[in-house]
Amino acid sequence: MSLKEDILTILQIKNGDYISGQALAEQSGKSRAAVWKAVKTLQKEGYVINAVTNRGYSLANDGDILNSAKIKNAMQHDIAVIHYTEIDSTNTQAKRLINSGEANETLLVSAERQTAGRGRQGKTFYSPAETGIYMSLVVHPNTMLQNAVTATTAASVAVCKAIERLTDIKPQIKWVNDVYVNDKKICGILTEAVSDFELGIVTSVVVGIGINIKTNDFPEDVERAGSLNADIRRADLIGAVADELLNIIGGDYSDFIDYYRSHSMIIGKQINYIENGIVTPAKAVSIDETGGLVVQTENGTQKTLKSGEISIRW
Repeated sequence: MSLKEDILTILQIKNGDYISGQALAEQSGKSRAAVWKAVKTLQKEGYVINAVTNRGYSLANDGDILNSAKIKNAMQHDIAVIHYTEIDSTNTQAKRLINSGEANETLLVSAERQTAGRGRQGKTFYSPAETGIYMSLVVHPNTMLQNAVTATTAASVAVCKAIERLTDIKPQIKWVNDVYVNDKKICGILTEAVSDFELGIVTSVVVGIGINIKTNDFPEDVERAGSLNADIRRADLIGAVADELLNIIGGDYSDFIDYYRSHSMIIGKQINYIENGIVTPAKAVSIDETGGLVVQTENGTQKTLKSGEISIRW
Protein backbone atom coordinates (compact mmCIF):
# COMPACT_ATOMS: atom_id res chain seq x y z
CA MET A 1 0.00 0.00 0.00
CA SER A 2 1.03 3.65 -0.41
CA LEU A 3 1.96 5.78 2.60
CA LYS A 4 -1.40 7.53 2.31
CA GLU A 5 -3.25 4.21 2.51
CA ASP A 6 -1.02 3.03 5.38
CA ILE A 7 -1.84 6.12 7.41
CA LEU A 8 -5.53 5.89 6.62
CA THR A 9 -5.58 2.27 7.78
CA ILE A 10 -3.82 3.14 11.04
CA LEU A 11 -6.20 6.03 11.71
CA GLN A 12 -9.22 3.84 11.00
CA ILE A 13 -7.94 1.20 13.43
CA LYS A 14 -7.53 3.91 16.09
CA ASN A 15 -11.28 4.53 15.64
CA GLY A 16 -11.26 8.23 16.58
CA ASP A 17 -8.41 8.11 19.10
CA TYR A 18 -5.40 10.32 18.54
CA ILE A 19 -2.00 9.05 17.41
CA SER A 20 1.12 11.19 17.26
CA GLY A 21 2.91 12.07 14.04
CA GLN A 22 6.01 10.36 15.40
CA ALA A 23 4.10 7.13 16.04
CA LEU A 24 2.62 7.27 12.51
CA ALA A 25 6.12 7.78 11.11
CA GLU A 26 7.51 4.83 13.05
CA GLN A 27 4.65 2.49 12.12
CA SER A 28 4.80 3.43 8.44
CA GLY A 29 8.60 3.55 8.24
CA LYS A 30 8.57 7.08 6.82
CA SER A 31 9.59 10.54 7.98
CA ARG A 32 7.27 12.87 9.89
CA ALA A 33 7.39 15.27 6.95
CA ALA A 34 6.17 12.52 4.62
CA VAL A 35 3.40 11.66 7.10
CA TRP A 36 2.33 15.30 7.21
CA LYS A 37 2.15 15.47 3.39
CA ALA A 38 0.12 12.24 3.27
CA VAL A 39 -2.33 13.59 5.86
CA LYS A 40 -2.75 16.78 3.82
CA THR A 41 -3.51 14.70 0.73
CA LEU A 42 -6.14 12.71 2.61
CA GLN A 43 -7.75 15.90 3.84
CA LYS A 44 -7.94 17.21 0.26
CA GLU A 45 -9.67 13.97 -0.73
CA GLY A 46 -12.41 14.68 1.78
CA TYR A 47 -11.29 12.89 4.93
CA VAL A 48 -11.82 14.86 8.12
CA ILE A 49 -8.55 14.41 10.01
CA ASN A 50 -8.15 16.48 13.15
CA ALA A 51 -4.61 17.63 14.03
CA VAL A 52 -4.00 18.76 17.62
CA THR A 53 -0.66 19.87 19.05
CA ASN A 54 0.81 17.35 21.52
CA ARG A 55 -1.90 14.84 20.65
CA GLY A 56 -1.40 14.09 16.99
CA TYR A 57 -3.97 13.05 14.38
CA SER A 58 -7.47 11.64 14.65
CA LEU A 59 -9.80 10.51 11.88
CA ALA A 60 -13.36 11.75 12.22
CA ASN A 61 -16.26 9.89 10.63
CA ASP A 62 -14.99 9.26 7.11
CA GLY A 63 -18.48 8.87 5.70
CA ASP A 64 -18.90 7.08 2.40
CA ILE A 65 -15.56 7.83 0.75
CA LEU A 66 -14.17 4.98 -1.33
CA ASN A 67 -10.57 3.87 -1.68
CA SER A 68 -8.69 0.58 -1.84
CA ALA A 69 -7.72 0.64 1.84
CA LYS A 70 -11.33 1.02 3.01
CA ILE A 71 -12.47 -1.77 0.73
CA LYS A 72 -9.68 -4.11 1.91
CA ASN A 73 -10.55 -3.32 5.53
CA ALA A 74 -14.15 -4.33 4.83
CA MET A 75 -13.14 -7.74 3.44
CA GLN A 76 -12.41 -11.07 5.06
CA HIS A 77 -10.43 -12.35 2.06
CA ASP A 78 -6.94 -10.96 1.57
CA ILE A 79 -6.75 -10.05 -2.11
CA ALA A 80 -5.38 -7.17 -4.14
CA VAL A 81 -7.73 -4.19 -4.55
CA ILE A 82 -7.32 -1.38 -7.06
CA HIS A 83 -9.66 1.59 -6.85
CA TYR A 84 -10.04 4.35 -9.44
CA THR A 85 -11.69 7.73 -9.07
CA GLU A 86 -12.84 7.41 -12.68
CA ILE A 87 -12.48 4.68 -15.28
CA ASP A 88 -14.23 3.81 -18.53
CA SER A 89 -15.31 0.39 -17.27
CA THR A 90 -14.03 -1.76 -14.42
CA ASN A 91 -14.49 -4.87 -16.59
CA THR A 92 -12.53 -3.30 -19.43
CA GLN A 93 -9.75 -2.23 -17.06
CA ALA A 94 -9.66 -5.66 -15.43
CA LYS A 95 -9.13 -7.27 -18.84
CA ARG A 96 -6.36 -4.77 -19.61
CA LEU A 97 -4.63 -5.80 -16.38
CA ILE A 98 -5.01 -9.48 -17.29
CA ASN A 99 -3.58 -8.93 -20.75
CA SER A 100 -0.62 -6.96 -19.36
CA GLY A 101 0.17 -9.67 -16.82
CA GLU A 102 -0.75 -7.47 -13.85
CA ALA A 103 -3.68 -9.61 -12.72
CA ASN A 104 -2.22 -13.07 -12.29
CA GLU A 105 -3.82 -13.44 -8.86
CA THR A 106 -7.34 -12.79 -7.61
CA LEU A 107 -8.00 -9.07 -7.98
CA LEU A 108 -10.79 -6.62 -7.22
CA VAL A 109 -11.13 -3.51 -9.39
CA SER A 110 -13.53 -0.77 -8.31
CA ALA A 111 -14.35 2.78 -9.36
CA GLU A 112 -16.14 5.82 -8.02
CA ARG A 113 -17.51 6.50 -11.49
CA GLN A 114 -17.59 4.75 -14.86
CA THR A 115 -17.70 6.77 -18.06
CA ALA A 116 -18.55 3.75 -20.22
CA GLY A 117 -20.06 1.16 -17.89
CA ARG A 118 -21.14 -1.96 -19.75
CA GLY A 119 -24.05 -4.34 -19.29
CA ARG A 120 -25.16 -7.51 -21.01
CA GLN A 121 -26.36 -7.59 -24.63
CA GLY A 122 -24.23 -4.52 -25.44
CA LYS A 123 -26.20 -2.27 -23.11
CA THR A 124 -24.65 0.51 -21.05
CA PHE A 125 -24.74 0.69 -17.26
CA TYR A 126 -25.36 4.18 -15.88
CA SER A 127 -22.57 4.79 -13.35
CA PRO A 128 -22.61 8.23 -11.67
CA ALA A 129 -20.26 9.12 -8.82
CA GLU A 130 -21.18 8.81 -5.14
CA THR A 131 -24.48 6.95 -5.60
CA GLY A 132 -23.50 3.40 -6.57
CA ILE A 133 -20.79 0.78 -6.57
CA TYR A 134 -19.02 -0.45 -9.69
CA MET A 135 -16.68 -3.39 -9.24
CA SER A 136 -15.09 -6.27 -11.12
CA LEU A 137 -13.66 -9.38 -9.51
CA VAL A 138 -10.95 -11.23 -11.43
CA VAL A 139 -10.55 -14.93 -10.66
CA HIS A 140 -8.53 -17.63 -12.39
CA PRO A 141 -10.52 -20.88 -12.29
CA ASN A 142 -8.71 -22.70 -15.14
CA THR A 143 -11.89 -24.68 -15.70
CA MET A 144 -13.41 -26.17 -18.81
CA LEU A 145 -15.28 -23.58 -20.86
CA GLN A 146 -18.73 -24.96 -20.19
CA ASN A 147 -18.24 -24.74 -16.41
CA ALA A 148 -17.36 -21.03 -16.27
CA VAL A 149 -21.03 -20.04 -16.54
CA THR A 150 -21.32 -20.87 -12.85
CA ALA A 151 -19.91 -17.42 -12.10
CA THR A 152 -22.89 -15.53 -13.49
CA THR A 153 -25.52 -17.07 -11.20
CA ALA A 154 -23.05 -17.14 -8.31
CA ALA A 155 -22.66 -13.38 -8.65
CA SER A 156 -26.38 -12.70 -8.22
CA VAL A 157 -26.43 -14.97 -5.16
CA ALA A 158 -23.41 -13.12 -3.73
CA VAL A 159 -25.09 -9.74 -4.19
CA CYS A 160 -28.30 -10.90 -2.52
CA LYS A 161 -26.44 -12.50 0.39
CA ALA A 162 -24.36 -9.35 0.93
CA ILE A 163 -27.45 -7.12 0.91
CA GLU A 164 -29.23 -9.40 3.36
CA ARG A 165 -26.17 -9.49 5.61
CA LEU A 166 -25.91 -5.69 5.82
CA THR A 167 -29.55 -4.61 5.61
CA ASP A 168 -33.07 -5.87 6.29
CA ILE A 169 -33.90 -5.75 2.56
CA LYS A 170 -34.91 -8.98 0.79
CA PRO A 171 -33.81 -8.77 -2.86
CA GLN A 172 -34.98 -11.06 -5.66
CA ILE A 173 -33.32 -12.42 -8.79
CA LYS A 174 -34.64 -12.13 -12.34
CA TRP A 175 -33.10 -14.90 -14.42
CA VAL A 176 -30.27 -15.00 -15.28
CA ASN A 177 -28.70 -12.62 -12.81
CA ASP A 178 -30.42 -9.24 -12.47
CA VAL A 179 -31.13 -8.30 -8.86
CA TYR A 180 -34.40 -6.54 -8.08
CA VAL A 181 -35.88 -4.74 -5.07
CA ASN A 182 -39.56 -3.73 -5.09
CA ASP A 183 -39.85 -4.81 -8.74
CA LYS A 184 -37.06 -2.43 -9.78
CA LYS A 185 -33.64 -3.48 -11.08
CA ILE A 186 -30.97 -2.30 -8.67
CA CYS A 187 -28.04 -4.42 -9.88
CA GLY A 188 -26.61 -5.55 -13.18
CA ILE A 189 -23.96 -8.22 -13.66
CA LEU A 190 -21.67 -8.79 -16.64
CA THR A 191 -19.45 -11.88 -16.61
CA GLU A 192 -16.70 -12.18 -19.20
CA ALA A 193 -14.30 -15.07 -19.74
CA VAL A 194 -10.70 -14.88 -20.89
CA SER A 195 -9.99 -18.19 -22.57
CA ASP A 196 -7.16 -20.32 -23.87
CA PHE A 197 -8.91 -21.78 -26.89
CA GLU A 198 -6.09 -24.20 -27.69
CA LEU A 199 -6.47 -25.84 -24.29
CA GLY A 200 -10.23 -25.31 -24.21
CA ILE A 201 -10.19 -23.76 -20.75
CA VAL A 202 -11.16 -20.49 -19.15
CA THR A 203 -7.98 -19.00 -17.69
CA SER A 204 -9.63 -15.94 -16.12
CA VAL A 205 -13.15 -14.80 -15.36
CA VAL A 206 -14.09 -11.16 -14.85
CA VAL A 207 -17.32 -10.68 -12.89
CA GLY A 208 -18.54 -7.10 -13.22
CA ILE A 209 -21.17 -5.90 -10.75
CA GLY A 210 -22.93 -2.55 -10.61
CA ILE A 211 -25.35 -1.73 -7.80
CA ASN A 212 -27.47 1.41 -7.53
CA ILE A 213 -27.32 2.48 -3.88
CA LYS A 214 -28.84 5.96 -3.97
CA THR A 215 -29.11 6.70 -7.69
CA ASN A 216 -32.41 8.40 -8.45
CA ASP A 217 -32.11 10.28 -11.74
CA PHE A 218 -31.75 7.74 -14.53
CA PRO A 219 -31.50 8.40 -18.29
CA GLU A 220 -34.81 8.16 -20.14
CA ASP A 221 -33.81 4.99 -21.97
CA VAL A 222 -33.20 3.07 -18.72
CA GLU A 223 -36.30 1.02 -17.89
CA ARG A 224 -37.47 -0.29 -14.51
CA ALA A 225 -34.33 0.97 -12.74
CA GLY A 226 -34.32 1.52 -8.99
CA SER A 227 -31.98 1.83 -6.06
CA LEU A 228 -31.27 -0.04 -2.86
CA ASN A 229 -31.94 3.13 -0.84
CA ALA A 230 -30.23 1.71 2.24
CA ASP A 231 -28.16 3.50 4.85
CA ILE A 232 -25.00 1.60 4.05
CA ARG A 233 -21.37 2.43 3.36
CA ARG A 234 -20.37 1.47 -0.14
CA ALA A 235 -17.00 0.05 0.93
CA ASP A 236 -18.81 -2.33 3.28
CA LEU A 237 -21.09 -3.56 0.51
CA ILE A 238 -18.24 -3.97 -1.99
CA GLY A 239 -16.32 -5.99 0.58
CA ALA A 240 -19.34 -8.12 1.46
CA VAL A 241 -20.18 -8.86 -2.18
CA ALA A 242 -16.58 -9.79 -2.97
CA ASP A 243 -16.36 -12.04 0.11
CA GLU A 244 -19.62 -13.82 -0.70
CA LEU A 245 -18.61 -14.32 -4.32
CA LEU A 246 -15.19 -15.67 -3.40
CA ASN A 247 -16.87 -18.08 -0.99
CA ILE A 248 -18.98 -19.68 -3.69
CA ILE A 249 -17.41 -19.02 -7.10
CA GLY A 250 -15.98 -22.01 -8.87
CA GLY A 251 -18.13 -24.42 -6.88
CA ASP A 252 -20.94 -26.66 -8.03
CA TYR A 253 -24.39 -25.30 -8.69
CA SER A 254 -25.64 -27.54 -5.91
CA ASP A 255 -23.76 -25.37 -3.39
CA PHE A 256 -26.06 -22.40 -3.94
CA ILE A 257 -28.83 -23.38 -6.37
CA ASP A 258 -31.44 -23.69 -3.60
CA TYR A 259 -30.73 -20.13 -2.48
CA TYR A 260 -30.90 -18.97 -6.11
CA ARG A 261 -34.27 -20.67 -6.58
CA SER A 262 -35.67 -19.30 -3.33
CA HIS A 263 -34.92 -15.75 -4.47
CA SER A 264 -36.29 -16.12 -7.99
CA MET A 265 -38.94 -13.56 -8.89
CA ILE A 266 -40.10 -15.22 -12.10
CA ILE A 267 -41.27 -18.74 -11.28
CA GLY A 268 -44.93 -19.01 -12.24
CA LYS A 269 -44.83 -15.68 -14.11
CA GLN A 270 -45.74 -15.00 -17.72
CA ILE A 271 -42.60 -14.00 -19.61
CA ASN A 272 -41.18 -13.39 -23.04
CA TYR A 273 -37.88 -14.97 -23.99
CA ILE A 274 -35.64 -13.97 -26.86
CA GLU A 275 -33.88 -16.66 -28.86
CA ASN A 276 -32.17 -16.05 -32.21
CA GLY A 277 -33.87 -12.68 -32.35
CA ILE A 278 -37.34 -14.19 -31.97
CA VAL A 279 -39.57 -13.17 -29.05
CA THR A 280 -41.64 -16.05 -27.67
CA PRO A 281 -44.28 -15.80 -24.91
CA ALA A 282 -44.06 -18.50 -22.24
CA LYS A 283 -44.52 -19.31 -18.58
CA ALA A 284 -41.52 -19.70 -16.26
CA VAL A 285 -41.94 -23.15 -14.71
CA SER A 286 -38.81 -23.88 -12.69
CA ILE A 287 -35.03 -23.61 -12.43
CA ASP A 288 -33.09 -26.82 -12.99
CA GLU A 289 -30.02 -28.15 -11.16
CA THR A 290 -27.63 -26.22 -13.39
CA GLY A 291 -29.46 -22.90 -13.27
CA GLY A 292 -31.31 -23.35 -16.53
CA LEU A 293 -34.80 -21.82 -16.79
CA VAL A 294 -37.54 -24.31 -17.66
CA VAL A 295 -40.31 -22.59 -19.61
CA GLN A 296 -43.59 -23.73 -21.12
CA THR A 297 -44.70 -22.16 -24.37
CA GLU A 298 -48.32 -21.39 -25.18
CA ASN A 299 -48.65 -24.67 -27.11
CA GLY A 300 -47.66 -26.65 -24.01
CA THR A 301 -44.09 -27.46 -25.06
CA GLN A 302 -41.42 -27.26 -22.37
CA LYS A 303 -37.81 -26.32 -22.98
CA THR A 304 -34.85 -25.28 -20.86
CA LEU A 305 -33.09 -21.97 -21.49
CA LYS A 306 -29.38 -21.98 -20.69
CA SER A 307 -28.71 -18.35 -21.63
CA GLY A 308 -30.39 -15.36 -23.21
CA GLU A 309 -32.74 -12.54 -22.30
CA ILE A 310 -36.20 -12.70 -20.77
CA SER A 311 -38.71 -10.08 -19.73
CA ILE A 312 -41.64 -10.35 -17.36
CA ARG A 313 -45.03 -9.52 -18.81
CA TRP A 314 -46.01 -7.13 -16.06
